[in-house]
Amino acid sequence: MEDVPVKDGAKEGERIAKRIARAGVCSRRDAERLIAERRVSVDGHVIDTPATIVTAASRIVVDGKPLPAMEPTRLFRYHKPDGLVTTHKDPEGRPTIFQALPPGLPRLISVGRLDLTSEGLLLLTNDGALARKLELPATGWVRRYRVRVHGRVDESALAKLAGGVTVDGVRYGPIEAVLERAQGGANAWIAVSLREGKNREIRKVMEHMGLPVTRLIRVAYGPFQLGHLERGQVEEVQAKVLREQMGEKPKGDRTGHARAKPKPKRGVSPKREAQNREESQRKENADRRRTPSRR
Repeated sequence: MEDVPVKDGAKEGERIAKRIARAGVCSRRDAERLIAERRVSVDGHVIDTPATIVTAASRIVVDGKPLPAMEPTRLFRYHKPDGLVTTHKDPEGRPTIFQALPPGLPRLISVGRLDLTSEGLLLLTNDGALARKLELPATGWVRRYRVRVHGRVDESALAKLAGGVTVDGVRYGPIEAVLERAQGGANAWIAVSLREGKNREIRKVMEHMGLPVTRLIRVAYGPFQLGHLERGQVEEVQAKVLREQMGEKPKGDRTGHARAKPKPKRGVSPKREAQNREESQRKENADRRRTPSRR
């Protein structure tokens, strides 16, 4: 598998919470909680601040276990079925997505969440720092859903959601909602797109409009699509695709663009092509020697 380059300041030093997240133990936010609970030690000393700076030589222990070595960043698409919670441990004992994942995968964390009764695309990664980056609204990635609601849909009311809406004192940003099809006036499918995605946002907004949600399927998260993934299926995103989507530039000249190798002409062997270039260069040099310089 090809490694994905991820910026790493471990040689000069980086914050402990970021290091823990990069190791895939948990998200940076959860790492900060572990540190506050004094469950992390560095070089034999328990720490209580996520601002602690560590280096590649630091010995980090979390809950009595040495921090795993950082692995190449990996990202997976997962078709979450309904009836599973997006957490590693559920206090109510409900089944989790991580219990349902096929064996052989690294320790993964989710990029955002889908609630118990929601289904569809969920991104999973072994890099907590990447998860946090993809979750931030500043990333600007659109989340797309297909939503089945009960009731008669007012399309003009849906259009007004583009300006945002306040529900029970909570302000929600712009939501693009378009009626896909109505089913006899009792049910309808709506295509919904948003960039932020607060807790149960779609359900609360639709309920506010008198349209209780009976099914919610996420079909895209930014450039990543649910596609034809079967329920419960996991598929890894290729390292090259991940690099491109995260804005990694290919190695090349100072412009940041990779240099393309000249293609040989049809019918001419690479050896003959090289000889032609050398002969052309010799003629050009001879012409320069014959031409007097102008000063």
